[in-house]
Amino acid sequence: MTIRNNSIALLSVFLLFIAGCAPEEVPDQDVDFHTFANVDDVVVTHMDLDMVINFDEKIIFGRASLQLNNLTGTEEVVLDTRDLTIERVTLDDGDELAEFSLGEFVDYLGQPLTISISHETERVNIYYQTSPEAAALQWLEPEQTMGGEHPFLFTQSQAILARTWVPCQDTPGSRITYTARVEVPEGLMAVMSAENQQERSPDGIYEFTMPQTIPTYLLALSVGDFDYSPLSDRIGVYAEPDILEEAAWEFADTEDMMVEAESMYGAYRWGQYDIMVLPPSFPFGGMENARLTFVTPTIIAGDRSLLSLIAHELAHSWAGNLVTMATWNDFWINEGFTSYMTNRIMEAVYGRDYAEMLWHLDYQELVATIEEMGEDNPDTRLHLDLRGRDPDDGMTAIAYIKGAFFLKMLENNLGRERFDEFLVHYFNTFAFQTMTSEAFLTYFRQSVLEDPIREFPAENPDEIDLEEQLMLDEWVYGTGLPDNIPVIYSDEFASVEDEIESWVTGTDAAELDVENWTTHHWLHFLMNLPEELTHNQMVELDNTFTFTQTENSEILNAWLLHAIEHQYAEAYPALEEFLLSQGRRKFLMPLYSKLAETPEGLEMAHEIYRDARPTYHPISYNSIDEVLDWQN
Repeated sequence: MTIRNNSIALLSVFLLFIAGCAPEEVPDQDVDFHTFANVDDVVVTHMDLDMVINFDEKIIFGRASLQLNNLTGTEEVVLDTRDLTIERVTLDDGDELAEFSLGEFVDYLGQPLTISISHETERVNIYYQTSPEAAALQWLEPEQTMGGEHPFLFTQSQAILARTWVPCQDTPGSRITYTARVEVPEGLMAVMSAENQQERSPDGIYEFTMPQTIPTYLLALSVGDFDYSPLSDRIGVYAEPDILEEAAWEFADTEDMMVEAESMYGAYRWGQYDIMVLPPSFPFGGMENARLTFVTPTIIAGDRSLLSLIAHELAHSWAGNLVTMATWNDFWINEGFTSYMTNRIMEAVYGRDYAEMLWHLDYQELVATIEEMGEDNPDTRLHLDLRGRDPDDGMTAIAYIKGAFFLKMLENNLGRERFDEFLVHYFNTFAFQTMTSEAFLTYFRQSVLEDPIREFPAENPDEIDLEEQLMLDEWVYGTGLPDNIPVIYSDEFASVEDEIESWVTGTDAAELDVENWTTHHWLHFLMNLPEELTHNQMVELDNTFTFTQTENSEILNAWLLHAIEHQYAEAYPALEEFLLSQGRRKFLMPLYSKLAETPEGLEMAHEIYRDARPTYHPISYNSIDEVLDWQN
C-alpha cells in the first residue's frame, strides 16, 4: 500500500459496504495503467533538477536527482521515460555507479527505466538528454514568436509527457516537491511551475523551488524573451514585451476572481499565482501548472470577454492541483470540478446572467458531443477505461461539461450553501492527495447522505429518497446524460434567439438589436443560425458584423465553420491566416475536420497544413494528422 493510496483504499472498503456493490462491480480505480513506475514499492518524494537548455541542438542536457522512499525494501526502482538518452546513473552522493536498463518501447508510454538499488539507497541521480523531437517540448524559431528576435521554448507535460523531458514516476497518483537550476542563453528569461524570479538573470542561470507537492504532469518550463508585470501583490503576468501591457490590462480582474474563489472554496495554498502568455503555437487554451498558468494569446480579445479561461485555470488551484485524480481514467475529478467552479467564479465576478450564458453554451457543446459519440458509447461515462489508449482520448467535453453538470445537479438538490460547505470540507480533507470516482462517491455519501445532524432541505424530507433522486452511480458510471440533468435557461440567449428569428423572417441584419452583446451572445447567435444559409445571407451578416475581420478568436472560429460549410470563399483568406497563425487544438480540430468533409475542402486543408504543421505543437499535429490522413 503506497502513500498515495492510503485514503483511497480506506474509502474503497467503505464504498463496498455502503453501496452494496460486489467487488467485481467496482474495479480497482487507483491502478494507473499509464505508468511503468513501481510506485507500490518505492516512491519518489523530491526531485532536484539541473538542466542546460541548448537551442542550437534543441536538446535539454539534464541531471535528475530523485529522493526515494523505499516502502518494501525493493532492489529496483522503475521510472517512466520516452525518447530520453540515459548517459549514466549514480546512487546517493554520486560516487557509486548504478546498473540500469531501458525496456521495450510501448506506444504512448515510452520505455521503463529500471535502476538497481539497495534498500538503503536514498537517491538516484540520472544524467540524460532529451530528443529534439520530445513531445513535451516545443522549440520555436525567432520568427515564430511575437518579437521575432529570440528563440522560445515551452513544455506541455499533460497528460503523460513529463517523461519526455524528465525521467520520473509520471503518474498523477504520486506527488513530489522539486528544485531546479536552469541555464539558458544570456538575455533570455526562464520560469517554471515553482517560485519564480521576476527579473532576468544577467548570467542566464535561474534557480527554482517548488515547496508544495505536485504530480509530474504539472512540471513546466518556459524560456524566451519575456518580462513580468504585477497585477496585485500575489498575481502577475509574464509575456513577450510587445504584448505585455495588453496582457496585463486583459487579466486585471484576476485578483477579483481569486478573492471570490477563496470566499467559496477556502484559502489559495500556493503562494503566488502568475500567468504566462505563450506564443500562438501553444496547443491548449490554458494549462494549470501550479503557481504558473500557461495561456494562449488567443484569449486576449481587448475587451476582457474571454476571461472564463483564466477563471478555469485559477479554479484548478483547488480542483486538480490540490485534490488530484489518481489516474487518467478519472480526468473528470480534475476538469468537471474545475468547470463547475469556473462558472461559479464568473457568476460571482460578472453576475448571474453572464454565468447562465456560460452554462447554456456548455450544455449545447455537451449535447453535440454525446450526439456525435453516441449515447451508449462507454467514453460518455465520467469514469473511463483508458487502458491501452492515450490519456488524451479522455480529454473531451464529457470530463469537463458532464462533470460540471453533475456537480451543478448536486448543488441544485442540496442547496448552494450546503454544497459549498461540502466542497470546502472536501478540499481541506484531501488537500495534496489523490481521488478516484469511487472514493468521491463514498465521501459524498458519508458526508451528505448519512449525515445524521443535517437534514436535507426539502418540504417533506421523509418522502424523498435522496440517493435515488441524485442518481449518483448513473452519473459516474452510466453512459449518456441522466434524466435529472439541470435545465439551464438564459434570458440573454432568449433575446438572441428572438433576434435570429427576426432576421430569418425578413429583418435586415443592420436593424437587429445587438447593442451590448458580449462574446457569448455572438457565439450563441452563430451556433443557432439556420443550417441552410444562402451566399447573400452570409454576405449580409459579414458586411454588417464584420465577422471575417474580427480579432476575437472564439467568434472568428465559429464564423469560419459557417464559411466552410456554406463555401463562403470571401472568408477563405482569413481561414488560411487563422490556421497558419495559431496552434490551439480547440480551434484547429473543428476547422480541419469541417474542411475534410468534402474533396475540395480536403485539398484546401492539405495545402494549408503543409505550411502550418511545422509551427504546431506535437499535441496538435498528432491529432490533425489522423483527421487529414496526413503522410509526411
